[in-house]
Amino acid sequence: MNNVSSEKIKLRNGTEMPVLGFGTFKISNEDVYRTVLDALNAGYRHIDTAAYYGNEEGIGRAIRDSGIPLEEIFVTSKVWYSEDGYDETIKAFEKSEMLLGKIDLYLIHWPRGRNRLEMWRALEHLEQEGRIKAAGVSNYMERHLEEIERHGMNMPAVDQVEFSPFLYKKGLLEYCRSKHIILEAYSPLTRGTRLDDQVLKEIAQRYDKTPAQILLRWVVQKDMMLIAKTTSKERMKENADIFNFKISKEDMSRLDALNEEYHTTWNPEEIE
Repeated sequence: MNNVSSEKIKLRNGTEMPVLGFGTFKISNEDVYRTVLDALNAGYRHIDTAAYYGNEEGIGRAIRDSGIPLEEIFVTSKVWYSEDGYDETIKAFEKSEMLLGKIDLYLIHWPRGRNRLEMWRALEHLEQEGRIKAAGVSNYMERHLEEIERHGMNMPAVDQVEFSPFLYKKGLLEYCRSKHIILEAYSPLTRGTRLDDQVLKEIAQRYDKTPAQILLRWVVQKDMMLIAKTTSKERMKENADIFNFKISKEDMSRLDALNEEYHTTWNPEEIE
């Protein structure tokens, strides 16, 4: 557990952020206060949220009441695609920042906005002004990232996407590596729907780990960051206990081969 906050990754602009983040999707504003306090007490120092989740106020309260210095906690939030423009994005950021108390990494949640380049220009401006440590995107595929580059804008520091052995976007990972973009996995546990896979269970048994820990460790060994979500104190500890072992090259290949393009949410490949 001691390593959960010390394991960090360096972004393209030199910013360091924790490899393991705590996810808050579908946790109500009423429940998120206690859940985030539990996560912080368990050693997590990266909290991931979004305006769309409707729980930024509760997270901000938990951070303030935790007694942990604000500078020791890394906060990610996201602007929803309906804030479709430069001014709208700046206003959305200011509202989220007020609720949370700080935002370190700010992401465009989906590439659905018609004016997504203007949204990205707003994030660039926030980073240039020092109001955030880094700017990034979420659910962007190669063509969405290429659009940013084609228009002569700075590339994102982070792209947060759904990613697991069952949704292994190898091409996107290789593209992002070539552009010095760090991929960050959400739903790496497939929302629990693939934890009974026989290959996964066999590998977990060999390392004396749970299937969930194997899925999370697989992401770490791809040199990615990840977001893990649970409301259980025990699972918070379990999900963080992934930095004391290494999956062999052979078992990594077996996990790679589990890919079935399995999505638990919208498929961003369908977005032009």
